[in-house]
Amino acid sequence: MLLIIKKNIKIFIDIFSFDSKVRRESTNLQDMFIAHIGAMDCFALALRKMARLVEEKTYDALVTQRYASYEQTDIGKKIHAGKATFEELHAFIKKNGEPTKTSGEQEKYETIFNRYLD
Repeated sequence: MLLIIKKNIKIFIDIFSFDSKVRRESTNLQDMFIAHIGAMDCFALALRKMARLVEEKTYDALVTQRYASYEQTDIGKKIHAGKATFEELHAFIKKNGEPTKTSGEQEKYETIFNRYLD
């Protein structure tokens, strides 16, 4: 996780800027310092929990299963590789019709994710 942050430090700084602005009644320096420490502790805890999720490969099989159909067609392979154009996708739909709608199983994914927050 830290490697990802290191490689994308500009994005990290933009998203997780621990700025010091007066937002509440806590305006003294000690409160601002404590707020920074609390925010960094919270972020560190989140990193540890997400590192466990990644290390245990919890989503790997689910994601592979979810997108398995992409490897069954040429257009699916191009989509998966990030090389399909909108024109190709439009032509594919005109020729083959709308794809069968399948559940993204969002609730299952969120439930699994939430177990790591304990």
